Amino acid sequence: MGDNPYMIWNFTKMHGAGNDFVVLDGVRQPIDMTAERARALAHRQFGIGCDQILLVDTPSHPEADFRYRIFNADGSEVEHCGNGARCFVKFVHEQKLSSRNPLRAEISTGLITLEALPNGEVVVDMGQTRFVPEALPFDVTGLATRTEGQDTLYALPLQTRTDLGEVTVWLSAIAIANPHAVQVVDDVDTAPVSIVGPLIESHPRFARRVNAGFLQIVDRHTAHLRVYERGAGETLACGSGACAAIAAGIRRGLLDSPVRVRTHGGWLTIATHGDQMRMTGPATTVFSSTIDIDRLVASIPTSFSTTP
Repeated sequence: MGDNPYMIWNFTKMHGAGNDFVVLDGVRQPIDMTAERARALAHRQFGIGCDQILLVDTPSHPEADFRYRIFNADGSEVEHCGNGARCFVKFVHEQKLSSRNPLRAEISTGLITLEALPNGEVVVDMGQTRFVPEALPFDVTGLATRTEGQDTLYALPLQTRTDLGEVTVWLSAIAIANPHAVQVVDDVDTAPVSIVGPLIESHPRFARRVNAGFLQIVDRHTAHLRVYERGAGETLACGSGACAAIAAGIRRGLLDSPVRVRTHGGWLTIATHGDQMRMTGPATTVFSSTIDIDRLVASIPTSFSTTP
């Protein structure tokens, strides 16, 4: 394994507001990503450790500069990652893969535009926001509904198997490439994210699972947010989750654009332009190194799960 040069991967560790990534250049080196390899890279005890792996690759779309692929810590590939997109453009510029600014990146659901600002932050055009359950998809058959502002909320009963017993959460359903289910809470710091989040994320009504957002309204231009992500658990920040939460808050009549969002990893700014969402926030490079990927996979004890 170790004497095969194709198994030695160059990588960079980065984060966007604490949402951390292993970023791989698939343009100048061959990367054959598998679920097993992604899980090994993401493992926080035996691997490098991260929420997601980002792969910069050659595009298939004629209008894209690069292809942008995202793998969760559990090895599953997902459609989009907003915080990762900011790191993506910083990586491309730092690695001198391109000096173009803004950049257009191909994701599984289309094209996104990313622009590096002089202050070091990055603006991501997150694409179109959809508010119909089938876009997630979300099976709402038989669920109670209510209208709040311009939004339709869906009552999802959950059995927590804790002192909370059975609870019902009222959810907004939003697709911004990724599927999101957002609820408004009084205080994100005391919300039962670790209990309710996994139950929503893996609920059978969400065919592709879902990112569970917990939104606290501070004032009409400020919000606090926690997100339990598909395949990663709760992260310090979720860019597409922030966009989905603010879109839900605006539709409910609780927020006005632009909105400053506090996550546990830092602040993001979300602004709406019609049905488009734009997110602005930081991107930080931590370090770069190399790793023998198959040696890493083989080194993880079989008695340990490769899920972080």
